[in-house]
Amino acid sequence: MFSTRPATQDDAAQIAHVHVDSWRTTYAGIVPKEYLAALDESDRELGWRDWLTRDILAYVAELDEKIVGFISGGPIREPMGDYDGELYAIYLLELAQGQGIGQQLLQQLAVALLQKSFRSMMVWVLEQNPAKHFYARTGASPLTSKNIEIGGATLVEVAYGWPDLRLLE
Repeated sequence: MFSTRPATQDDAAQIAHVHVDSWRTTYAGIVPKEYLAALDESDRELGWRDWLTRDILAYVAELDEKIVGFISGGPIREPMGDYDGELYAIYLLELAQGQGIGQQLLQQLAVALLQKSFRSMMVWVLEQNPAKHFYARTGASPLTSKNIEIGGATLVEVAYGWPDLRLLE
């Protein structure tokens, strides 16, 4: 059985582990292997220690007292239509996928955003990410796309949006 709770700075190392490990499993064959091999958990931990001091919402999912997933979000960083909130990141270890943990984290973020008077939310997802179907299943619709560069490769990123966060409660 898993549980979710707000993330703290003390979670930075475990969040960094989930972040790096899930990138390597999710983006294998999509993002250049050299880029994935060079990902460094200690660098990510420093980034998360800083990130968790900012005014963002972040939650972790635990299984047997170990963090197996996380989500973060807050104000939209790149204006898009009437959307005011953004899901910045959601990652789960491979062993934690398909158990409803992502849905629970998404719902928790949506409720927290609603409590802060946000009405809607969007997320950027790599077009080749197999997890993109999760967003559609939870009611998000594709909005637009753009090219981005990761590790020297040009990839397509798709924005998905939930126009009404109340539908995720």
